[in-house]
Amino acid sequence: MSLRALLIGDIVGNPGRGIIVKKLKPYRQKMSVDFCIANAENASGGSGLTQANARELLGAGVDVITMGDHVWKRKEIIPMMENEPRVLRPHNYSPLAAGAGFGVYTLPSGVKIGVMNLLGRVFLKPVDCPFRTGDEALRQLAAQTRNIFVDFHAEATAEKIAFGWHVDGRVTCVFGTHTHVQTADERVLPKGTAFTCDVGMTGPYDSVLGRRTDRVLQATLTQMPFPFDVATGDVRLSGALVSFDETTGRALAIERVHLREDQEL
Repeated sequence: MSLRALLIGDIVGNPGRGIIVKKLKPYRQKMSVDFCIANAENASGGSGLTQANARELLGAGVDVITMGDHVWKRKEIIPMMENEPRVLRPHNYSPLAAGAGFGVYTLPSGVKIGVMNLLGRVFLKPVDCPFRTGDEALRQLAAQTRNIFVDFHAEATAEKIAFGWHVDGRVTCVFGTHTHVQTADERVLPKGTAFTCDVGMTGPYDSVLGRRTDRVLQATLTQMPFPFDVATGDVRLSGALVSFDETTGRALAIERVHLREDQEL
């Protein structure tokens, strides 16, 4: 039987959360989406995630929230990370860090979905090797399900592509997040793993990666500090839709999703 998973890219601030609340449930119904993963490390004020905003996204139709290098920007998320299995932090942080980096979730039909969150190392803060730690987690996930999705939150496309080839045939999908720019390289790799370098940004596109253009330009031109406030114009939902075989865990297709706030479904 074929199932569908919707993978949503970096949700930015109130505009990003707003379009999720407005569009996600109708889109899930229209497209028969069985499972939804969303990266929300920028969902609260453009950096980090609060407990209230996490609950808002989960209530709006997100099944699992993944994070990234801004996971600890809002310290109030820490208790939730310790007690809410639907909110993941990168698995290759210290094993002493709060929360978990992967989990298994059961659909109403009984089908189990594994989700893992990893952080890249190129141009980002020092963390453990995502390839080695990812392999360790995959051994645990594979004992429970063949349907496994990996949010690889990373800067460098080469690192994301290398990881996709590394796990081809062992996971259902590797989808990149972090750069806020949707890439046009979606494909199913030879052994059945869907891959895309980045599913893009969910938030305001009249911006520089979700931030007010005037603020970013002032900082760029003067080399002085300015607050990078979240922008508001041209809000869009960006992601990818993956069809997969629930028995084998192999991806059947992957396609880009890009919805404007005023766009009819």
